[in-house]
Amino acid sequence: MKNQNNNSALYTLITVFFFWGFFGASNGVFIPFCKTYFKIDQFQAQLVEFAFYGAYFIGALILFIWSSYSKKDILNNWGYKKGIIYGLIISIFGALIMYPSVNGAEQGDTQVFYYVLLALFIIGLGFSLQQTAANPFAVSLGDPSTGSNRLNLAGGVNSFGTAIGPILIAFVLFGSASEVDWDIIELSSVQGLYIAVAVAFLLVAIFFYVSKNLPDAKNNEPFESASKAKNMLITMTVVMTLCFGWIFYTYTPSFENEPIKSLEMSRLILTSICLVSVFALILLANSSARKNSEDWGALKYPQLAWGMLAIFTYVGVEVTIQSNLGELLKADIGEGLNALGLPILDEAQSAKYIALYWGGLMIGRWTGSIGAFDISKSLKQILLFITPFIAFGVVIGVNALSNPLTASEIGIFSLLIVIQIIGFYLAKDNAIKIMTIFSALGVIAMLIGIFGSGEIALFAFLTGGLFCSIMWPCIFSLSITGLGKYTSQGSSFLVMMILGGAIIPPLQGKLADIFGMISSYWVAVLCFVFLLIYSITTKKILSSQKLI
Repeated sequence: MKNQNNNSALYTLITVFFFWGFFGASNGVFIPFCKTYFKIDQFQAQLVEFAFYGAYFIGALILFIWSSYSKKDILNNWGYKKGIIYGLIISIFGALIMYPSVNGAEQGDTQVFYYVLLALFIIGLGFSLQQTAANPFAVSLGDPSTGSNRLNLAGGVNSFGTAIGPILIAFVLFGSASEVDWDIIELSSVQGLYIAVAVAFLLVAIFFYVSKNLPDAKNNEPFESASKAKNMLITMTVVMTLCFGWIFYTYTPSFENEPIKSLEMSRLILTSICLVSVFALILLANSSARKNSEDWGALKYPQLAWGMLAIFTYVGVEVTIQSNLGELLKADIGEGLNALGLPILDEAQSAKYIALYWGGLMIGRWTGSIGAFDISKSLKQILLFITPFIAFGVVIGVNALSNPLTASEIGIFSLLIVIQIIGFYLAKDNAIKIMTIFSALGVIAMLIGIFGSGEIALFAFLTGGLFCSIMWPCIFSLSITGLGKYTSQGSSFLVMMILGGAIIPPLQGKLADIFGMISSYWVAVLCFVFLLIYSITTKKILSSQKLI
């Protein structure tokens, strides 16, 4: 009976995962829309991701600092259920202020774009609180050893949101026309969309509040202070604030007479400093903590430190591949040609490929969630082959609503799914093997995309979704292995590292502004290379601690 109750609670909990996916994927369509409507460059357009994913970091950091000063776990004091409800309320506020933010705005009104970023930031703050509560909540609803499987199941629902988000958002923004007519595009559609979103968030909050099968779970572990870790994270925030603050300032009229090349390089350098500072500060913190663990908390565990960097990189590469995809299909910056040698596609036409990319994540997560069910080994092997194609059927159906996939496109992607299935069979449900195999495949796919052309290059980039699909639960479960009383704190640190989605896409965007869109995808190659290094390093770390 207890298992039945846990399952019922889990099914209620994962409804909120849908919205995270819906919004995260929709940015891939919203970014090229903002770039054209507000007449901004690729770096500025990527600030959509910076605002949205940066809010995850800031939200989790505020919660951690608040808990540190009050000397009690604030989220644990509320309970996971209330934490999710409070997060939804914050997101409702963010969705509502989008209406006045864009009211009366016209094309080329760049200042309004920054109000849009503020609204997205507040929505992201709410998501941060929701996700900080929901991930450990899902893990707690059963055997800890199968926690990654429950996260995969939740991720499958999340990915259904990612699969339909780009299609629905493209329809709302551009209508059913096959090509975008910018003479008739107005922001009233954006206003209506976010009012509907606010209502949806409200309904979900009410659903959680009245739901009797979802316990107001809490973690019984005492709050662990980590003042040195807190100071390190504050330092990281200060570095990012200074770097991006200066970048924003360079887009003001004060710099209109400065040499463009000099400005662009300074913006690239400052964005790179943000990226390097994250890696340097976390690795230095872990090195110091291993010498003297006092006041470092969970950061004394190398598997967590490396896991934080892996989450940072994974979220960054997952987001940056698709958030720059619309511009890649539209025109190579500086050349005015489609960089892949395909017909030039506008914002509405590229939505189906962005949906297909996120559909790849859904396919992988649905497949990975099979382990969450108590079924025989033989049935599991059968489902491992069937489930990806069932999920692909859903993706095909979603795309059929607006811009259907061609027979050729379905055939190519089916072959890529087979490669993913082989990867699952070889990994044998082992998180480290999955990370190793899929990271290596990601490197190969990105290189093919960079050096290839036509549909081969396009679908190589699209496979990034297939290979990223399973990484979040693998990294999350590996990172908190052996943390004991620091598990809750470690989970909070991992959620902060969604920050990668705020730093890596703008970095690629600025590289695209300077060197061209294709060249900017070397960022994705390096991300997958690091994830491969992570999988090898984590195996050594956990083996040395006799945890695997």
